[in-house]
Amino acid sequence: MMQRIAVLGATGSIGDSTLAILAAHPQQYQVYALSGYHRLDKLFALCQQFVPKRVNVPAAAVDDFAQRLSAAKLDIEVVGGAAGLIDIATDSQTDTVVAAIVGAAGLPSTLAAARAGKRILLANKEALVMAGQVMIDAVKTHHATLLPLDSEHNAIFQCLPVDIQQDSRQIHQPKHGVRKLWLTASGGPFLQQSFAQMQKAGVAEAVKHPNWSMGQKISVDSATMMNKGLELIEACHLFDLSEDKINVVIHPQSIIHSMVEYSDGSFLAQLGSPDMKTPIAHALSYPARIDSGSQPLDLYALSGLEFIEPDLQKFACLRLARQAMQAGTQATIVLNAANEIAVAAFLAGQIRLTDIADINEQALSEIQVPLLAASADIEDILSIDQLARRHTEALVAKVAKSI
Repeated sequence: MMQRIAVLGATGSIGDSTLAILAAHPQQYQVYALSGYHRLDKLFALCQQFVPKRVNVPAAAVDDFAQRLSAAKLDIEVVGGAAGLIDIATDSQTDTVVAAIVGAAGLPSTLAAARAGKRILLANKEALVMAGQVMIDAVKTHHATLLPLDSEHNAIFQCLPVDIQQDSRQIHQPKHGVRKLWLTASGGPFLQQSFAQMQKAGVAEAVKHPNWSMGQKISVDSATMMNKGLELIEACHLFDLSEDKINVVIHPQSIIHSMVEYSDGSFLAQLGSPDMKTPIAHALSYPARIDSGSQPLDLYALSGLEFIEPDLQKFACLRLARQAMQAGTQATIVLNAANEIAVAAFLAGQIRLTDIADINEQALSEIQVPLLAASADIEDILSIDQLARRHTEALVAKVAKSI
């Protein structure tokens, strides 16, 4: 049966890889809807190539984008803003939602898709970092399907028994023997550099990832290892485990994408070239498999695989993520919001790369919010998020003045 796919965040790197796979399998997938925010010229070109039924743009750009489509004789409905994203995510014609919008902006539409019982291919970390239990509860209550696109979470998913893939709570059954999960990290561009060198690093150095092609925000997160911290929080919710059951190991080659350790001493690992098309193809076709178009891994060319314990003084953001997960969802919301503000400030040249962890830690210690109730909804979550952003903006201003 033809799957109708909505790609939310179509102009980013995940969108690029997803659309390449969809284009290679036109008999199986229809691009039903697309969304973009900053790169509207690229979104327009994608509309010309795929001719989706619907497209989402910022609310202020709806009329202009609709006129451009009309002039090109493209009959595509244009919707705007957060409401438009939710409308597409819950559309009865949408079978699968690729949730690839970066940051907190992707949360409302992803949660709406879960409540609409959709098949969700999750690349938006914030949906689980900010609303982990709310999101998981929505998936279970409304019989949605949640499949991870992050290479690490997808690798773990592939290494788990089918029973656990279908119901994460099964991970606690002794018969499955799951002892620990291991998230691999590349170590980013500063693995072999000192903290002093990181202090002096500019934006160009921080976004130059050694293995992966990613957007600026996630590349900075990789440089500070906050990306791995967010993935740790995400994994706790995806696989129903506490943070002490999830280890992080630096693996510079990015060949082993993550591992599951079993009680009999076995480690199951998923290997592949560092190409996001592999996990995307797996999730798109699950439980079947399709050709992803990625370069096959050449085992004969592998000269050696390294595994290094992370330095939690140099990469303090990873330590902060564990602390936030221990404290509860309200703390992970604060950490995520503070980090988004701090990363944006670094990209704007206002603060140093190493200031990001300091600002994140200060935000966690200073922002006092009550424990998030089990009945919390998106309004409660966004309220904490906005409070944390305002407080962090003040922290950034102080740091910027001192530099």
